[in-house]
Amino acid sequence: MHDLKTIVEDVVNFKARLSTKFVDTKIIDDIVKLNEDRKSLIQLVENSRASVKKLSNEIGPLKKAGKDANDLMNQVAELKKQIEEKTLELEQVEKKQTDLLAIIPNLPFKDVPIGKDESCNKNIKQWGNKRNFSFTPKDHVDLGEALCMLDFKTGAKVTGSRFVFYRGALARLERSLISFMLDQHTQNGYEEIIPPFIVNAETMYGTGQLPKFEEDLFKLKNTDWYLIPTAEVPLTNIKRDELFPKSELPLKFCGYSPCFRSEAGSYGKDTRGLIRLHQFNKVELVNIVAKEDSEKALEDMINRASSILEALNLPYQAMLLCSGDMGFGATKTIDLEVWLPGQGKFREISSISNCWDFQGRRAKIRYRDIDGKPQFAHTLNGSGLAVGRTLVAILENYQNEDGTITVPDVLIPYMGGIKIISKG
Repeated sequence: MHDLKTIVEDVVNFKARLSTKFVDTKIIDDIVKLNEDRKSLIQLVENSRASVKKLSNEIGPLKKAGKDANDLMNQVAELKKQIEEKTLELEQVEKKQTDLLAIIPNLPFKDVPIGKDESCNKNIKQWGNKRNFSFTPKDHVDLGEALCMLDFKTGAKVTGSRFVFYRGALARLERSLISFMLDQHTQNGYEEIIPPFIVNAETMYGTGQLPKFEEDLFKLKNTDWYLIPTAEVPLTNIKRDELFPKSELPLKFCGYSPCFRSEAGSYGKDTRGLIRLHQFNKVELVNIVAKEDSEKALEDMINRASSILEALNLPYQAMLLCSGDMGFGATKTIDLEVWLPGQGKFREISSISNCWDFQGRRAKIRYRDIDGKPQFAHTLNGSGLAVGRTLVAILENYQNEDGTITVPDVLIPYMGGIKIISKG
């Protein structure tokens, strides 16, 4: 969420920056008008209360002197009625203003390229060599189904489309990846957390999923509880509504969770395979830091996620997202895209974002600086990594002509010594 004062003090500049996100900037005019109405109502209520106090002070002496105070008493009653009405009107104006502020996206950082879609993203790093196959590589669906270890048919029967059963060695590979990722991150200063997989509406609001993206969420009927779309949500909200010493920072969390997404608006996209499921596993990284450490923390998180891909020897590229391709809460985002030979293209496997103080304001995450002044914390999040997509990358990059899969060296200990995944 944005600071109202920042908006009203430089409307032209704020609208110019917001336009780079390709959002209708009329919303800013509406907020400014509501702010004027708010200030007028506050002044009116304060003046009326002052009048009530003044008249009330006159009523007592009149009564004491045996004089008629009915006229003044009627004026006080009318003023109190007006105060009640205008206070209610003020609450409504403030709610409208807050509701509008809640749906304005974060603004791009200074070095973010301006553009409407992924065609304007900037490739900032390329790592690894694409494998030269002596045969035509298959995609992960054909490989997994031939092994009888990716069962989409039963997933559709038991639940519906975009659900899957992992079986046998691929179920173990998924579990091994989760353990490997968590081990790598905890060895580099991250606190391991398994968070609740259900959170309340206030928590969803804090990280920006509500109110704008409710259709993307799974809500539990007759409650204000939601299944989490990512562990970012509970991990970031650990410090919600808290004011704490700066000495507690930085906070570095890594958490495994299943993620649940309705994928509203994505119908027809990636309907085949593991790329876009309603339920998938992910290891998430979250940093909560002081303002001056924000940019450094982003670089550290990029390095952490990249190191997993490099340890698995999976070729990838890093993309700096343009203004129009970034998520709602991000001020800067780097996507890591892994090479999938079966599909013949790079696909996102991690999205690492600096949200600046945007979520800190929404969730009221504050620390006291060295002068004792409260400051909103900066929050960052990123996949470290999306587990299912990592499994996809292993299947496609480590496949053999006979349909077997070679297990990456670093995962063999997690796989109980299994070096080759084969049918049967």
